[in-house]
Amino acid sequence: MKTVILSITIMLYALTGKSQSKEFNGAMGEALGQYATCKTVEDFQMLGNRFGLIANAEKTEWLPLYYHAHCYIIMSFMEPADLAKKDSYLDVAEKSIEKMLSMAPAEAEVYALQGFLFTGRLVINAMEPGNPRASVLKLQNEMGTAQFYGNDPAEYCAQAIELLAKWDDYKIKSPIYPSWGKDQVEGIVNECK
Repeated sequence: MKTVILSITIMLYALTGKSQSKEFNGAMGEALGQYATCKTVEDFQMLGNRFGLIANAEKTEWLPLYYHAHCYIIMSFMEPADLAKKDSYLDVAEKSIEKMLSMAPAEAEVYALQGFLFTGRLVINAMEPGNPRASVLKLQNEMGTAQFYGNDPAEYCAQAIELLAKWDDYKIKSPIYPSWGKDQVEGIVNECK
């Protein structure tokens, strides 16, 4: 998490030349510093709302919208079970992303965050129950983010073993349909040993 905060801070300072407002830079720097103290959904919601206030005050800046959306996407992953809440958090994030896409259509960071949003949607509703590719993406995401929430990625080893055991049970519709992912699950299972 410290690496994420450091990266965010460096990015902010690298981009400060785009804004002439000392107040804006000060508010953003102070808000970014609060990432380190966020541990719960409520913490991220308060921080996201703070970025939302900055975005409302600085309507030409896309970075407050970015962090607003980022907080709400994180909240969707932290919500333990309520799928409707997860979706509602992503709905809020999506509105900020849509604004950013019109403000900064050439900014790669906006598209990276949009990809994170899509991953959140996939985790909530894999669209096709039993689809192993949706399951492996969800598993990889959960294992990858576990350490940031104080969890051990090894807790997901049983899911990986079960997914690999059932992989071939999912029948693709034709020889040209997607069939990738089994080797990724095998790699996860091997790391678990």
